Amino acid sequence: MAGVEQLRRREDVSLVQLEADIAAVRPGSSLASIALPDYVEHTEGVTRVGALSAEAVLRDYESAAKEIEAMGTELIDAARKCEALTAQVHDAIAFMRETAAGYREEGRKIFRRIEECALFTEDVRKTCEQVKRRMTQTAIIDSSKEEPETEELASERA
Repeated sequence: MAGVEQLRRREDVSLVQLEADIAAVRPGSSLASIALPDYVEHTEGVTRVGALSAEAVLRDYESAAKEIEAMGTELIDAARKCEALTAQVHDAIAFMRETAAGYREEGRKIFRRIEECALFTEDVRKTCEQVKRRMTQTAIIDSSKEEPETEELASERA
């Protein structure tokens, strides 16, 4: 109340002029014309200054509450975007897993081919060695048969 008393003591401030300025900003002269939110109503018998002060403070709180609700709406939108992004991430992870499984399968096929080629190459090498051995054994047998004949032919010719 000290503020109100100080205001009344100052001679350069006109309460009539102050009320006129407020009325000019806010149309309507009665308290009933003020549109207030449903959760409050003016108390009967409150002074005009008290009602206007309470209304001004309430409007500031209401404005802040609406901004908070707007932030909530933005947060909901951000959550929806996050959910959509999360779904995309899950799809990407599934694709990566499928791709990795495909690479593993391809690696397994190539592994088997290389081992099959190695086994085939080993079989070819063994077969070649066997053929080479047979050829040398046959050549030894044939040459042992041919040597006496060549000696006999040489002695006959002489």
